Amino acid sequence: MAESDTPTPPRLLPSAIHQAVKPGTALLRLETTRSRAGVLDGAWWPRSRDIAGELPALVTALTEHVGPITRVGLDATAWRGIPTRLVIDGRVVHLDSFPVGDDTVLVTRGDNDHFSLLVVPPDTSADAARTAMARAVHADNITEAAQILIATVPD
Repeated sequence: MAESDTPTPPRLLPSAIHQAVKPGTALLRLETTRSRAGVLDGAWWPRSRDIAGELPALVTALTEHVGPITRVGLDATAWRGIPTRLVIDGRVVHLDSFPVGDDTVLVTRGDNDHFSLLVVPPDTSADAARTAMARAVHADNITEAAQILIATVPD
């Protein structure tokens, strides 16, 4: 068997991915198990609702750990000025509008591997954001994104 015929195992994010980052960069957590049995696969805390300004950092972080991202689906009512595509790190990423709500973003790796991420509102306090993100990435989480935010993010 040629080396190129050997299947590449799926890459997982290291458990240490949730770390302090400088303001203005993406803060991201993903479930670190292979099961992906929970409702959500991860969480993202953007700093604004400007998708063209926020999405590149998310896609760069995801690509580094799970491979190239091809599509991102989000709710047009939650973001300012959604283009149909962005070029991020030299790759075209297509953006699709779905009525998923302002609390969720759908990310596609390859052709059919989808991730569902909780979106923590930009103005959320650091403590509330960390709590919501930790709950979202728990391996056996069965709570929808909206319910996590209601329970952890004060009005």
